[in-house]
Amino acid sequence: MKTLLTIVAVSLLFSLVLLACDAILTTPIAEGESFDAPLPGLSHSQLAAFARGDEAFGKVFSVKEGLGPLFNQPSCETCHPGDGRGSPRTNLIRFGYWNGVSFDPLISLGGPQLQERGIPGVPGEKLPPEANAISPRSPPPVFGLGLIEAIPDSAILANADENDLDGDGISGRPNWVTAPEYIGRGPGPHLGRFGRKAGVAFLLQQVVTAYQQDIGITTDYLPVENEHPQAGIPVRDDVPDPELAASVVNDVVFYLRTLAPPARGAETPEVLQGKQLFSAIGCAGCHVPSFTTGPSAITALNNVEVTLYSDLLLHDMGPELADNFYEGSSTGTEWRTAPLWGLRLVKEFLGGSAFYLNDGRTSDLREAIRLHGGEAQSARGKFLQLSESEKLALIKFLESL
Repeated sequence: MKTLLTIVAVSLLFSLVLLACDAILTTPIAEGESFDAPLPGLSHSQLAAFARGDEAFGKVFSVKEGLGPLFNQPSCETCHPGDGRGSPRTNLIRFGYWNGVSFDPLISLGGPQLQERGIPGVPGEKLPPEANAISPRSPPPVFGLGLIEAIPDSAILANADENDLDGDGISGRPNWVTAPEYIGRGPGPHLGRFGRKAGVAFLLQQVVTAYQQDIGITTDYLPVENEHPQAGIPVRDDVPDPELAASVVNDVVFYLRTLAPPARGAETPEVLQGKQLFSAIGCAGCHVPSFTTGPSAITALNNVEVTLYSDLLLHDMGPELADNFYEGSSTGTEWRTAPLWGLRLVKEFLGGSAFYLNDGRTSDLREAIRLHGGEAQSARGKFLQLSESEKLALIKFLESL
């Protein structure tokens, strides 16, 4: 009898433990509901590289591992929580001097990026008084970058209309940029497609530069520390350069190259109405719904549809969004059309609050639309003329992407 009672008691206790675990453990995230999932169809070896890159992307560097001497954040993931966009708290600042005729990135004063933090004994940078072109940048999401890189130049250039020959008020143009020698593709010009002003053409360059500029980590590709002219004397950390091997950088590049965009939300009647209005008032003139990638050795990137809602071109966005900062061939009023995919989930990875536009200045999509000027002025005006129910439908569409 005692044995039977003991068995019953243990069984009840085990059941209570299971119930407690169910209450504590997080349920698995459904497919398409995160920013950190791999593209479908990766091989076992590719998934292994993806996992290594994921781990490296999340690594928080210490001073003993080469952090600094100047830096903005100690890891990639600090800027890109959950592989999504950052908040104004993690904004980077680019700066320079615009005299009305030419642009000076103020290299001799620490430009063009402000690194406001330094390791012990190294003062962070301050904005120099000469800087009048100050450009806060929210870190963009990093999913889907491989798909963007795999879009043929010709497909992007097909939407360019630099002189507005069709008279629709939209004159998107490419940002032609140079590439460093380690890319191995020649100096260029190359079609820029990454960054807020499409100032980078290749994903490898984006990663290498971010390590050096944002974290202060040198690599086999760029083994030189970021200079600190504001200090007046040479400064460095105590870790020999390069601080990160090319193999690790390549894993991070592969990870970013094969990160899948999240799934779209349900197409309710209201969302479908908003989708139709989005095109009707002219938003799709810049936020082009989709492209198709070209041939790729990575099957998951080979001839697939890319529903990013961007033409990846530069557009004059008017005075309210102007930063007077020049990058590549972009001007101080031009920005690359921001991809809209992922808007549905952005709040979940930023503590419940979304931040929109290049500097994250607003959490209200209506306000983000209202601030669109320049080439988007016509579409903005048509949005403001919609009925309240039509505006709500368009917003619901955006929030479904």
